[in-house]
Amino acid sequence: MSVHSAKQSVEPQSDLFEAEVGPRLKAIRERFGLSQRELARRAGVTNGTVSQIEQGQVSPSIASMKKLVAALSLSLADFFTLDLERIRTPFHAASELVEIGSGALSLRLVAGRVPNRHLQVLHERYAPGADTGSELLSHPGEESGVVVRGNIKLSVGNEERTLGPGDAFYFDSRIPHRFRNEGEVECEIVSASTPPSF
Repeated sequence: MSVHSAKQSVEPQSDLFEAEVGPRLKAIRERFGLSQRELARRAGVTNGTVSQIEQGQVSPSIASMKKLVAALSLSLADFFTLDLERIRTPFHAASELVEIGSGALSLRLVAGRVPNRHLQVLHERYAPGADTGSELLSHPGEESGVVVRGNIKLSVGNEERTLGPGDAFYFDSRIPHRFRNEGEVECEIVSASTPPSF
């Protein structure tokens, strides 16, 4: 390949970089609720620099970009791969929750289609007699939740308790555990765990 043809293959990528940086920076900054002035202050650059980059008037150096993305608690890779459509949607309608349970046990996952989640939130419903299974569950991380309605019998290791509305749990989810609704009404729980197991 000649030097001339090699240069031609690089230039469009550079143009793409310059064309994409400004709009992405603005969209991410606004989604994070920061003004240009606040982002500039956090990054240690001038307000004018942020404005000019967002408007495509200047092409930022790698050093400047690293400062700006660090001020957003992102890496350069995160900055360019962040799904802007997803980040613009912090709200999830009930119809968008992903059902991962079955039968008498409903487990509806919040933001189930969001990639690289660090948190798992479930809206759980246990019909009378519903059970997570005779084989106890165990997975890395921590698990916590609050009973909203009904009662649930929770076994964690060698401890067991029936929890009612307003009662809560928090445990190391490596310890074998099991949820059972031994009551006559549906039990509803909102829980969270990290890292996600679904």
